[in-house]
Order: sequence, then C-alpha cells, then structure tokens
Amino acid sequence: MSDPAGAGASLFTRLASGVHRHRGRVLGGAGVLLALAVWALLQGGHLTTGTIEGIESARAEALARGAAAGSTDQTLAVIFHRDDWTTDDPRFGEAVASVLARVERLPEVESVVSPVGAPDAFRARFVAKTGHDLLALVRLKGGEREATAAFPTVRKALEDPRFQTTLTGKVAFLSALNELLEHDLLRAELLSFPLALVVLLWVFRTVVAAMLPLVVGGLAVLCGVAGVLLLSRVTNMAQYTLNVVSLIGLGVAIDYSLFIVSRFRAELAEGLTTEQALMRTLDTAGRAVAFSGLAVTVGLAGLLFFRGSYLSAMGLGGALVVAFAVLFALTVLPALLSWLGPRVDKGRLPFARGTGRGGLWHALATWVMRHPWWVLLPTLTLLLAMGLPFRRLELAATDITALPAHTEARQGAETLARLFPREAATRVLVAVEFPSGNPFTPERAGALHDASRRIAALPGVVGVESAVDLVPGMDRATVQQLAGAPLQALPPELRAARAAYLTDNVAVLQVLTSQAPSSREARDLVRTLRQDRAVGDGRLVVGGQTATDVDATAFVKRHTPAAVAFVMGMTCVVLFVLLRSVVLPLKALLMNLLSLAGSFGALVWIFQEGHLHRLLDFEPGPIEPSLPILLFCALFGLSMDYEVLLLSRIREEWLRTGDNTHAVAEGLERTGGLITSAAAIMVAVFAAFSLASVVVVKAMGLGMAIAVALDATLVRVLIVPSMMRLMGDLNWWGPGHSAHVRHLHAPGRTRGETP
Repeated sequence: MSDPAGAGASLFTRLASGVHRHRGRVLGGAGVLLALAVWALLQGGHLTTGTIEGIESARAEALARGAAAGSTDQTLAVIFHRDDWTTDDPRFGEAVASVLARVERLPEVESVVSPVGAPDAFRARFVAKTGHDLLALVRLKGGEREATAAFPTVRKALEDPRFQTTLTGKVAFLSALNELLEHDLLRAELLSFPLALVVLLWVFRTVVAAMLPLVVGGLAVLCGVAGVLLLSRVTNMAQYTLNVVSLIGLGVAIDYSLFIVSRFRAELAEGLTTEQALMRTLDTAGRAVAFSGLAVTVGLAGLLFFRGSYLSAMGLGGALVVAFAVLFALTVLPALLSWLGPRVDKGRLPFARGTGRGGLWHALATWVMRHPWWVLLPTLTLLLAMGLPFRRLELAATDITALPAHTEARQGAETLARLFPREAATRVLVAVEFPSGNPFTPERAGALHDASRRIAALPGVVGVESAVDLVPGMDRATVQQLAGAPLQALPPELRAARAAYLTDNVAVLQVLTSQAPSSREARDLVRTLRQDRAVGDGRLVVGGQTATDVDATAFVKRHTPAAVAFVMGMTCVVLFVLLRSVVLPLKALLMNLLSLAGSFGALVWIFQEGHLHRLLDFEPGPIEPSLPILLFCALFGLSMDYEVLLLSRIREEWLRTGDNTHAVAEGLERTGGLITSAAAIMVAVFAAFSLASVVVVKAMGLGMAIAVALDATLVRVLIVPSMMRLMGDLNWWGPGHSAHVRHLHAPGRTRGETP
C-alpha cells in the first residue's frame, strides 16, 4: 500500500500523516508540557512595573538615591486621622509615635519622618488645618521592585484601631496597580472563555467541535504565561505582559483552531477518510495558520526594537504565546481530530449553523464583484473619517488617575492634595553632579543658590527645596558662610537638611509646581530646566515623574520608525513567500493601516477626549506612550489572520481556474462566514479585557476589539475583494507570473485542472 504522504508530499501533509500515526505520543508530549507549565505557574515569577533603561530621568534617580530627600519613589505618604482627637492632643502624638516606632523597626523601612517632637516650623508642614489629620513619610529600602514587594508588610504594620490610616505614593500606586492587573486578568479569562464558547457553538453547532478551540486556547495561554514567569527570573518582565500574553494568546489560538476544525469538518463532509481529511486540512488551513502565526510573530518582534524597556519584554512574551498557539494548533489539535474522526460532530445542537456558503455570502460576493467602486469608495471614506481624531493624539505615562476612584492609593492622593497641598505638589527632581569632592563648598553652595533662585523664578514653580533653601530669603553670602562652617556648628535642623539634600558629590533640588505631572506646563518646565545645565563646575540632570514621562515618550518616538519599517517589510516578505505576488503584500499593508487608523482614531476619541467615559467608567486623559506602538505591532500581525485565510483561499481558486473575478468571489463566499465568526471570537475575548479596572488594559482591549471588528467586516469582506476585483490579474503579478498564466491557458488543459 502506498504512503499517502510520500516523497512528493508537502511538509504540512507529512506533518499531518506523522501526527495521525503517532497521535498518542503527541498527546503525551502535550501532557508533559502542560505539567511543566503548571509547575512554572506554581513557582511564580519576579514581575516588575514598566521601566526604561538609559533615559535621563533614570540617571537622575540613580544619582539622588543616596540622599534622603533625593527621590520620593520609595516614600509612602501616611495620613493619620481621628475625629474626636485634635493634633494638639498629647494622646494623638503619643499614639502616632508608637505606630511609627513599630514601623521604623521593620527591616524593609529606611527612615521615618513625622511632625512628632519636631520644631514648630517643620511641624506646620505635616499638620493639617483641619486639626484632625497628621502626615508622616515612610521611606522604604531598595529599588522600586523591592519597595513594592515590601508594601503589604509595611501597610499592615501601619494599621492601628485608634486611627483611620490612608496611604498613598508611588509604591502604594504600583501595589494597587499590580493587584488590579491580576484581578483584571482573572476576570477577563473567566468572561472570555464562556463568550468564545457561545460563538463556537453558534459556528459549529456541535459541542465537541466547539470545545476543541478552547482546549488549544487554554493550553497556549497556560504555557505562554508560564514561559513569561520563567523569563521574568532572568530579565525584566512587566506585570502588563501577562495581560498582553493572555489577550493575544487566547485570541489567536482559538482563531487558528477554528480555521483548522472548520476545514477538517468540510473535508470529512466531502467523503474523505480521517487521515486524508487531516492531510488536506493541514496542507491548506494548516499552512495558512503557520504563515499567519509567522506574521503575528513578526509584528510582535517589532517590539524588540525597544531594547532596554518593558516593551521588548512584551514582544518576547507575545511571540512566545503565539508560537505555542501555532505549535498546538498544528500538533495537538490534529492529534485530537485524528482520534475523534467523524465523532468531531458529536453533541449536535438544534439551531442552524452560523457559517458556510449560504445565500448571504453568495449574494454579498456577487454584489461586490458587480459594484466594486460603489463598495470601495464609501468604505474607504468611512475608515479615513474614523481615523481623523488620531491627529489630535496626546501621550502621557500612566499615573494614579489610572486607578479606580475607590482604591486607597487614589483616595489618599486626593486627600493629600486637599490637606497638604505642598507635599502633594508635582515634584521635578534636579540632581547636580559635581566632578568630585564635597558638593557643598562655599563656591559650589553659591552656584547652587544662584541655580535655585533662577529655577524658582520659572513659570509654574511654587517652590524649591534644597540645602540652600533652608530659610526663606537667605542670601547668597549667608549660604556660602554656612557652607564653610563646621558641621557641628550648625543648628540640628540645618544639619538634617544638608544630610537630606547632599550625598557624595551630588546636590539635590526638588522643584515644586502646582501643575499636574502629565500636563503640558509641567513638561515645558522639564524642558526648560534641561536647557541650562551648568551649575558652577557641576552639571544638572532632571528626573521625577514628569521627566520620566517626557523621556519615555521621546524613547518610543525615537525607536518607532525602525520598528514600523521592520514589521511592514518582514510582513511583505512573509506574504510574498505565501502568495508569490508582489502586489498583494503591498495591498495587505495598506489594508492593515486602514483598519489601524480607524482603531487609533476611536482610541483617541474615546479615551483621550472622553466620549463614552461614563459608560465605560474611566477618567479621560492622554494616551499611554507605549499603547499605540503596542497595538500597532500586535494588530498588524493579528490582521494577517484574516488576510492570509482570505487570500490563501482566493489563490487556491485562481490556481485552479485562472479567473481572478471568479477566484475573488469564491474566496469571499467560502471564507466570509469563517472570518466574521473568527472575528466575533476575538472581539468577545478582547471585549472581556475592555471591562478591566486599569485604564491602559481597558484601552488596549477595546482598541483591539474595534480594530478586529473593522478589519473583519469593512476591510476583509468589502475593501479587499473590491480592490482585487478592480485590479484583475495584476493582483498576481510577480516572478514567473507570465509563464504561469500561459500554463493556465495551455492547449489541452481543461478549466479546473490544478497546475
């Protein structure tokens, strides 16, 4: 008996035959991989927040780290409140002192600053005018990751039944953000699986067939998340990465499985045996899945151009989960189909099937072929109009307003701003690095005084805190005199201030502004400070939240052109290899850009300009700088799912008949229902993430849902077929095009004979 997957068979046919013969081993291997993934999940990882290495703000933070007042990133603002005690009551002070003494003994705590026992001038800054609220500052040890990990312990130590205690600050914000991201991830997955199952039941009309994509999707996400946790032990992986991996992995894995199961059932319906149907399925739908997975991976690989940032880690995690999705779709799923055979149609449901070559798609395909201009022009106009708001894009990093209003960190920030406006003011960190030696010699102290006065006069600045701003109105000569005096001769508060703002060869200044950290005025202040860097023989660098915002935006903009060019260029190559056409890959790039334009315009209209904010429950504001490029890289690849499926089927028909109009109509008729069903699944998955509490995750989920919906309806079903109808045989122009056309029309060849 001859081998159906002999020497002349394609790679995918041989793969199908091998999986069919060794399905037990394939499923056993998947079981081992599943066990390893569960083990990795139980081990956990070391996830961080999004950071970017090498930017100026990070250097400023590093220089100022040794000074107690150098950075507020690891400082918790703690507000103690009691209705029936006033802050002048000795019981209030004694109770606060006992709580803070307990906290100060914790190994995670570096220092505690409070008004208890402090001079009156200092105490006034930390006691609210309400008479019932007192502020303390708790500085944690280590960097951002260590401080965030220590937060729950410190938070518990600060709890006391005598007070209502509220905490805020960057560490509190990051801790709340991480908790919400974990909660959002769990809720999204619990919602997306049932939603996907409903669509799959509608598509397949049988329970067994509908469950198979969920199995593959669950395996891909589980292994992808496990891989990210393992990678987080050797490289920086942001907490967001888990949400991105789950979002992308579940969508593509279910889609790929939908394509393969649908084709397998169609081949069985044609009377093929299980093995024959499996080989035909992998040689057609399997090939499309492989190329689609490659296109998605290429898109996500564009994020690797942002080396040194959390974006590159997200690209790595996304590429990993897509690889798992393709692997399981081409091995585990065929093994299950081989084992099931015709039983894939078990559990038939009574309602009508949702896909197929029904009258709707036949009528639509015929209408598009007859009226291509009437289809193309209005649809193009609509997409371009949807993209217009993107021209008004404003970028700003995620801040505490990304948290829901009920979270303690956000409520604490609002309380701090109301009761202690100076402590809540936006702080721009200025670190002045001198070549070597004492940063507070008389000469350098004079230069610092001049710089402080110059900065204090800038628009929007409400104060400057530094070693030369100990007493308001202190002149240059007094500053220099104090700088030359022995440390022991200074009053205690002046010694403490010098210790707080000076370290090694670095002097620290905190520039206070009443503007919001993400405001244009605060950004202009950072840029103005960076225009004149000379401070005596020292040089200043600028850090803080606003500076990080400016630097992160500049970092993303600097690397975006190379990433976009790589993604578009490599996508062209992948599609050329699949389709053997020069024109179709270029058209595909244009189509992707159109669907992305509509999605990006909607993103700005909804999240930046605030339309629908009450319905979606979020606070409008600038877009996170990483979001557009993250969506571009992810969606550019995901859009290829439908492009590859549609064009592969059209190419099959064109190779069979040589008739472009017939091939386009037949391809749309055969795949239109499948594409819209697959898109419905992705939209359901992404929409589940749009219900997240964190605005960035909500925006990403909704942005991807809108893009996929536009891509699968307006673009793939209307614009692509109409353009291909108008372009005719030019669609297939490429190397060997003329010879192939001559072969199709060679004498003696009958129409329908595959070359």
